[in-house]
Amino acid sequence: MNSTIARLIVNRLGIGVLTLFIVSIVVFTITSLLPGDAAQEMLGQSATPETLAALRAEFGLDQPVYIRYIDWLGGLLVGDPGTSLVNGMPITELIGGRLPASLKLAAAATLVSVPVALFIGIFSAMYRGSAFDRYSNMFAVFSVSVPEFLIATIAVLIFAVKLGWLSALSHISDDASFSEMVRAYAMPVLTLCCVLVAQMARMTRAAVIDQLSSPYVEMAMLKGASSIRIVLLHALPNAIGPIANAIALSLSYLLGGVIIVESIFNYPGIATLMLNSVTTRDMPLVQACAMLFCFGYLILVLIADICEIVSNPRLRK
Repeated sequence: MNSTIARLIVNRLGIGVLTLFIVSIVVFTITSLLPGDAAQEMLGQSATPETLAALRAEFGLDQPVYIRYIDWLGGLLVGDPGTSLVNGMPITELIGGRLPASLKLAAAATLVSVPVALFIGIFSAMYRGSAFDRYSNMFAVFSVSVPEFLIATIAVLIFAVKLGWLSALSHISDDASFSEMVRAYAMPVLTLCCVLVAQMARMTRAAVIDQLSSPYVEMAMLKGASSIRIVLLHALPNAIGPIANAIALSLSYLLGGVIIVESIFNYPGIATLMLNSVTTRDMPLVQACAMLFCFGYLILVLIADICEIVSNPRLRK
C-alpha cells in the first residue's frame, strides 16, 4: 500500500467519524422533538403532576437537551447507551438479545443473494443482448421498482394464505429443526433477496462489460481465447474492485429492508425492537437502535469506498 492509498483511506475514515458525529446530533435532536412522554406512557393517564415530575427527574428528562445529549454521547463512546425507560433493563442487554436474530437474517440473505447476483451479472455480460440478458434486465428493473412491503405482502398472500406452504410469521423456537428454520426464513429472505439480487446483478454486469471493452480483452480475443477464459482470467480479476464496491453498497440496503421485513413478518430482530420502542416512547432505546443502523450503514459504505480506492490501478502505481 503506497502513501496515496493510505492517505485516501485515512481521509475516508475521518469523514466517516465526522459523519457519525453529525448523525448522532440529528438522531438525538429528532427523537427529542418527537411527541409523547415516556413517563406519561409508563404511569398512565391517572398519574399526578408530582409523580410525573419525580419520574422525569429520575430519568433525567427534566435536564436541558444539550446536557442530555452530552451524557448520552459520552455513554455511547464507552459502550453504554443507557437504560430503557419502559422496563428498566440495560439497552445493551436488550439489543444483545435481538441483534443475533437480525444478523442471522442478514447473513442468510447475503449467502443467497451474492452468488445468484454474481452469476446473473457475469452471465448477462458474457451474453449481452441474449434472451437471458433481456429477461434478467426485466427482472432487475421490476424488482428495484417494486417496494419491499408489496413483495412481502404478495409472498404472504401466495405462499401462506393460498398455498399454505409457509408460515406468515417468522418466529421460531431455539430448538427448531432445519426444516422449520427454512420455512420460517424463506419469505423474509426471499423478500430481501429480490432487490439485493437486482441491484448487485446490474452493477456486476456493468463492471464486467466495462472490462470486456478494454484493449487487453480485445487482444485476448484476437489470440483466440474462449469467452469463458476471457471473462474468468482477464475481465473478472480487474472487475473485482467495482464488484466488491457494488456488493458493499447493495448490502447496505439490508439495513433499511430489514426494518420493513421484520415488521411485516413479526421477526424478533433489532428492527422490531426499535419499532416497539417508538410505540412506547422509549427514546433511549430508539436512539441506540437508530445509531446502530447508521453505524452499520456507514461501515458498509466505508468498505465500499476502500474497495474502490484499493482496486484503482492508477492509485496502485
